[in-house]
Amino acid sequence: MLELSILGFLAEEPLHGYELKERITALTGHVRPVSDGALYPAITRLVTAGKLDQRTADGTGAAPRRVLSLTDKGRADLLERLRRPKDTEITDHVRFNTVLAFLRHLPDRREQAAVLCRRLDFLETPASFFYAEGRPVRAEETADLFRQGMLRVARATGEAERAWLREAIEELNAVQPS
Repeated sequence: MLELSILGFLAEEPLHGYELKERITALTGHVRPVSDGALYPAITRLVTAGKLDQRTADGTGAAPRRVLSLTDKGRADLLERLRRPKDTEITDHVRFNTVLAFLRHLPDRREQAAVLCRRLDFLETPASFFYAEGRPVRAEETADLFRQGMLRVARATGEAERAWLREAIEELNAVQPS
């Protein structure tokens, strides 16, 4: 997810490390903050792999800054990650939002729709936070006020997301005028 975020934001414009960190934090929220101890080693791996270029630019203060930009190899890696997200990037809400944030970079609408179809398939599989005898527990089946709240909110959120996914898939699959 971190490397996908780095590649995705740098596909939009060159950035220095601090700007990149701020954008990733804004995307993932405070649920999964990015630390310098994770960000800078990931940047180094991507530079070493030839997926990012870095140059030195004057800083706003006295210190120069490393400005990062995406290489052709980095763009190809980004597109491949978007075409074939890992299962956890489909099933985890925050990770899926990261994929969504950059899915527009994938030029083929059918490939975009295929990613959304994977998420829709996942969301249409019956699931719950709680199970009884191997069966998902519904909000109406629990007397626990707090668990009932969790389940009701999750159901409403899931219904809204499934509706949006269906609309987006239909739009992406519609024949485009020549």
